[in-house]
Parts: sequence; C-alpha cells; structure tokens
Amino acid sequence: MFRSIIKLTKEVYGRVIQSIAFYPVIITLGFLLFAFAILELESLELAESLKDKLPYLFISDYETARAILTTLVSGVLSLTVFSFTMVMVVLSQASSNFSPRLLPSLISNKKHQFILGVYIGTLLYCIILLIVLGARGIDSASLGFSTMLAAMWGVACVALFVYFIHSISTSIQIQNIIESIYLSSNRQIDREIESAKDSQMELQMVQTDDFITIDAPQTGYFRGFDASLLPNSIVEKGNQIAVVPYLGAHIWEGMPMLKIKDKVEGDDLESLHFCCQLSKNRNDHNDGVGGMVKLMEIAVKAMSPGINDPGTAIDAITKLVPLLQRTLRLPKITSASLEEGKIILIKNQITASELMQILVQPIRLYAKKDNSVVATLIGALGFLERDTQISTENREGIRLEIQALKKDVENNIDNDLDRDRILKMFQDWDNT
Repeated sequence: MFRSIIKLTKEVYGRVIQSIAFYPVIITLGFLLFAFAILELESLELAESLKDKLPYLFISDYETARAILTTLVSGVLSLTVFSFTMVMVVLSQASSNFSPRLLPSLISNKKHQFILGVYIGTLLYCIILLIVLGARGIDSASLGFSTMLAAMWGVACVALFVYFIHSISTSIQIQNIIESIYLSSNRQIDREIESAKDSQMELQMVQTDDFITIDAPQTGYFRGFDASLLPNSIVEKGNQIAVVPYLGAHIWEGMPMLKIKDKVEGDDLESLHFCCQLSKNRNDHNDGVGGMVKLMEIAVKAMSPGINDPGTAIDAITKLVPLLQRTLRLPKITSASLEEGKIILIKNQITASELMQILVQPIRLYAKKDNSVVATLIGALGFLERDTQISTENREGIRLEIQALKKDVENNIDNDLDRDRILKMFQDWDNT
C-alpha cells in the first residue's frame, strides 16, 4: 500500500508540474492569504500610525477606493483573457507548423504560468477588497493601504503584460524551440553519462542469456525501472535484474521487459511489474530519445510540401547530431549496485541501428530530393562515423545509413550536376 502511494504521488506530481494551471493555482492561493493578512493589518495600531505619517499611501475616500478597485478588476480581467487567448493561438500555431509533440513543453513554460498566476491573483485580491469594502459601507473607514497595494499590483500586471508579449513572441520562434529542446535533452544525457560512470560490473560479467524473462503486462512507452519501489522480500534475497527496453522504447503486451537471474513468483513478480513505469503518451517526457524525436519531427514537418522550409530542417539536424554523438558514446550495457550490493540493476542502451531508424531515416526519406538538407545529412553522418569514441558496432550502423542515403541520392536527384556534386561528397568522405 505504501509503495502504491509513493508511485501514485510521483505520477501525479509529474502531471501536475506540466499543467498550465500549476503555478497560477499556487500564486492565486498566495494572493488569497495575502489579502486576508493585509485586511488584518489595516485594523492594527501600526496601520493607524502609518496613516498619520504617510497619508499619501492611504486612500481615505470610499468612492475613490471603489472606483480604483472596479477599474482594476475590469482591466486585469481583460489582460488575463487576452493573454490566455495568445497562449492558445501560440499552441495552435506550434502544433500546425512544427509538431504537436511540442505542446507539453510550451504549456509548462514556468514564466508564462507565473504571469498568468499574478493576473488571477490580482483579480482575486481586488474582488475580496470590493466585497469587504461593500460590507463595511460608506460610513466606515476605507481600506486605504489595501487599495493602494491593489493599484501597485495593477501597475505590475501591466508591466508583466509587456514582458508576456515579448516572451510569447520569442518562444514561438522555431530557433528558440529547437534550442530549448536541445538543452533539455542535453541535460538528460548528462545524467545518463553520470549514471554510466557509476557502473561497477565488467562487460564479461553481464551475461543475461540464461536469465528468466518477464514479459510486459501492458502496452506502452517504457519510462524506466524505479528500484526504490522494490519490496524487502526481493531485496533481502538478492538478485540481478536486467532491463530489456531502452528508455523511451515502445513495448507491446507480452514482449520481454525484464530479465532476472533468480526466479520470482506471486507477489514478488507483481512487485517487479509495479516497479516498471509504462506510459501511453510518447510525448510526456524528454528522457531517452524523446527530445531527439521532437527534433526529428520538426525537421520532417519543415520538409513537408505545405511548409517546405529546408533552413529549419538543417537547424534541427545540426542540433540533433551532438545529441546523437553523446548518446552513441554511452556503453551498450551499464549496471549499478543497489541496496548495499544485494540488487544488481543492468540497463541496455539504444543501438545506432535503432537510432538511425527512429531519427535519421524519416528525415532522409522526406528530404532525399533537397540538395541542401542531403548535404547536411552527409556531413552529419560522416562526422558521427569518424568519431573514434563510438563503438565499432555503432559505427557500422551509421555506415549502413550513409549507404542508404547514397542510394537515395542516386535514385531521386534528377539533375546530373547536382547529383554528381553530392556524390563527390561521399567520395571525399570515403577518402578521409
């Protein structure tokens, strides 16, 4: 039961922080508490002494305070509606022009969530002051300091709106989207590299051919194996667990998902299934190949007949190549010792052949008639193939993709001059 709560909490947390309402709700609650705190301060003797010393910070007229608060409510409400409308337009444009897979990252932009939260919080603050002002009546002392703070929040909302216009207009620019995906994916690869450095087993010790296979209980995208959810019954016995799919791989129900050295049954088998995280949504994470898939889709979308933007495709490829290089440098198999050596967790990395099929092949098929994109692909694949830090097996997978690209050039570029020029690039690459 406790492990179920932990897993559910992690899943809910992951969905909540990606929601467009996450920060607005938190900030709005903060404004709600702030409003009641200010109302309490208005009745203290300190506030009365401040009114005598700094009268220009307090609005003593009932009608003036009511007019200011009413104007702020209508004005900030207009800013909020217009800002939300702009967000929806940006999301629609990004989905149609670039890729629907970009929407989660655009929605979870924390700066925009913060601005929308301040808008809604200011609205709530002003509404509460209006309610209290109406309850106290015209004969009572007006909420001078609270109203002045409301006016200051209104000015802040106008300043944030100007910043919002600038931010939303730059966030939709494709070069900024590509750079954001690149940085996010690069950080994830950094974590994988650090994890690989902690590998404590020699490759000859990682032999899983005689391990017992555990199949996937359902279809989905593999999001990892959470060893912290392992029950004590498995930990105390000790075991070696091999994770078959790479991070982000799609697996079907009944396909091999885990391999385990010592047989487990009953509740322990269910516990191993429970530790595996499967998602029905391919786009909810940038881990594994997720970020690189987004760059691939941007390049493919840019080369579609309706858009035909080779420049964007080239930009996506140039950002994709460093990520491919760092991923292919990772060891094929890594392992980690957990629970004071009682559990050995073995993980497999994606191979070059699979990466070429997932990432490079779609771009190649869409761009095989465009000279500029093909030339960029030749340079990118040649750069990867010459990297001596990539294993021989992975370099062979890259070499096969280069041969496929060469065949596409021969069959799809009709202009003899263009075809000979590009084929010469292959010859120059072979001679280096």
